[in-house]
Amino acid sequence: MVYPTVAFAWVMYPFGNPAAIPHDRLDEQWWQRRHDHCVRMSTYGRADVAFLGDSITQNWEYDGEHVWDTQIAPLKAANFGFGGDRTEHVLWRLDHGELISMHPKVVVVMIGTNNIGQGATPDETAEGVRTIVKTLTEKLPKSKVLLLGIFPRGMTPDDPGRRKTVEATALFKGVADGKRVRFMDLGGVFTHPDGTLRSTMLPDLLHPNAAGYEIWAQAVLPEIRAMLRA
Repeated sequence: MVYPTVAFAWVMYPFGNPAAIPHDRLDEQWWQRRHDHCVRMSTYGRADVAFLGDSITQNWEYDGEHVWDTQIAPLKAANFGFGGDRTEHVLWRLDHGELISMHPKVVVVMIGTNNIGQGATPDETAEGVRTIVKTLTEKLPKSKVLLLGIFPRGMTPDDPGRRKTVEATALFKGVADGKRVRFMDLGGVFTHPDGTLRSTMLPDLLHPNAAGYEIWAQAVLPEIRAMLRA
């Protein structure tokens, strides 16, 4: 699935880190429609598990559809992934009616690759992720958060984007306390022992295919189930 994108140049702002300041994409009609749908789903629907993120999460509805329907959906799960989103867009969505009123028991968060891909530093990206976790724990005091490391991008460990995602993940993983907020880094399941990407699972060097979603599900389902029981 290809999503519309907006050219973006990351610059230094005088009023703080843009990755940690809520910002919308309402000028994109598909994004506004999906946001409206997610608000309605949050207001009138119920879910025990919510997946929150960008296109890698949204694509559970496409390449990951079979795995979602057979393994994830039975947990009463909802998808809050938006292609192209950065941390600031997730923050805006949480402030404008998405997910919070649904009161899920577990929120699975994986976000940040688009910040890195569009010029944000690892520090800026990590602050954005930490702000999302802070927002969730404050607005959903009874919910738990499963925070995932940013999935690997680029073919080799020396790829600039890969290095930055690894650094950003290292900077935000400390927000997890092992109780309400747990952390998992799935980078190793998508790479060979030498660090090169398993391109049979991420053929465009970024997004999982059906096999990649199967691996993702098998990696996180035991943890999600444990968090639901706790």
